[in-house]
Parts: sequence; structure tokens; C-alpha cells
Amino acid sequence: MSDVASISISHLTVKFGGLTALDDVFLSIAPNTIVGLIGPNGAGKTTIFNAISGLLTPTSGEISIAGKESKWPASHELVDFGISRTLQGVGLFSGLTVLENVMMGADINRGSNFAKDLLGLSGRAEAKLKRKALDALAWAGALDMADKMPSKLTYPETKRVSIARALVSEPKVLLLDEPAAGLGQDDIDKFAALLKQLKKRCAIIIVEHHVDFIGEISDQVYVLNFGKVIASGTFDRVKRDPAVLAAYLGTSHQTGTDQLGASHA
Repeated sequence: MSDVASISISHLTVKFGGLTALDDVFLSIAPNTIVGLIGPNGAGKTTIFNAISGLLTPTSGEISIAGKESKWPASHELVDFGISRTLQGVGLFSGLTVLENVMMGADINRGSNFAKDLLGLSGRAEAKLKRKALDALAWAGALDMADKMPSKLTYPETKRVSIARALVSEPKVLLLDEPAAGLGQDDIDKFAALLKQLKKRCAIIIVEHHVDFIGEISDQVYVLNFGKVIASGTFDRVKRDPAVLAAYLGTSHQTGTDQLGASHA
């Protein structure tokens, strides 16, 4: 594993008028690791994602990508920066097959017109894109769904397809926004196994409300509260941190509980 972080962020501050959404936030994401962002509602987790993926401009802060200082990416530049993101809503296009939806992900962040671009592809270019899409579906455990229409998929299956669509651009960093939302425990367990395989391919940053899920899959966890990082480290370490317990449980370490997993972000 490389010692160079896939993404490193320091002094990230985001203000909306008089409201400080993020205050001097730091993150370091090592290659081929899963990093969980947790914290109570409104802690600033999704705001971090929006800053990384160009949906908002930070008030201040620095970002390094693959060890090089960079400007903050614009949303249409994510592919060039090796970053891909899924959204809370799956957002598959009903008029396209699963395979076509995934093919679209190869350039979805550039704002291109997929139907127009696909028609303009040479046979060789289209075949190459299709191979990449099939490979992404295989990684996501959804290869057998390639010819289906989205309306024929179960909800857990759509989650896998959305992952495949994010993978087809071959990102170095994959941002997952609440990937376990709406899943039952059996599907959450399967999804955890999938993500442990996917980290062989890229670094993964996850915002998630299912704390037990984060505890199972994450190599590193950052806990936010009121826009600040209040703890970082392994899940076993942060779940015992007094500041984390206070943020989640409204209590202190002296209560004797260390079962943060019993609470939800």
C-alpha cells in the first residue's frame, strides 16, 4: 500500500452566511482503505462530500489528491481527479438498461449527453466502454442484471448498480453517501462484504447513519459534531471517546457504556 494519501484535506471551513457548517476539518484517506464519516444529524458529513465533489466552494481549506496539492474540484472535473460519487437517491434512468446506465457513468460527471455521445462512438470505442461497464458490474456483483430495466430490480439490486455506475470511470476514490439506507440487515451484511472487496480497487469514503455497519467495514473513522472533527481513529477507539459518547448519547464516558453501535448517527 502506498504511503501517499489518496485524498488529504486540511483546514476545511465552509460558511453559509453566519452559519459555520465546517470548521477547520481535516481528513486523510489512504489508498485501498474504507474511511467512515459519522456523527449526529447536521454534523457536516454531507457538506464534506459536497466540498470534495464540487457541489459547493469551501470558504477556506486545502486539498491534496494523490500527494499533489490541488484546487478544489468542480463537479464536472471529478473524473479527471479520479473521484466518483454515488448519491443518497439511486437515480437510475428508467429508459436505459442496467448496462446502459452503467456505461453512462463513464462520463456522467462531465455533464455530457449520453444518448448523443453513445451514437457518436465508433464501434471500437463503444465495445471498450461496454467492457468497462461489464467489468464494473462484475465488481459490484451485478453482472447478471446487465440486460434488465431498472423497474425490474429490487432495491438492494439498484444499490449495486449505482455502485457499478460509479466504478466504471475507474476512480481512485469512491464517495458513498448512505449506501446502506433502506436496506434490511441481511442486505447490509452482503453490502459490507461487497465493500471489503471493492477497497482492493480504490479508496472508499462513506457517510452513513448505520454505525454498526461503519464499525464492521471501516479501517478509519472520523466523527464530526457541529462541523468539527471530534475524534478519529479505528472504530473501536473512537466509540469509547468521551466526546463521541457525549455527542451521540448526551452522556459521558462515566456512564460505563462503550456501545456506540447501539446508537445511530
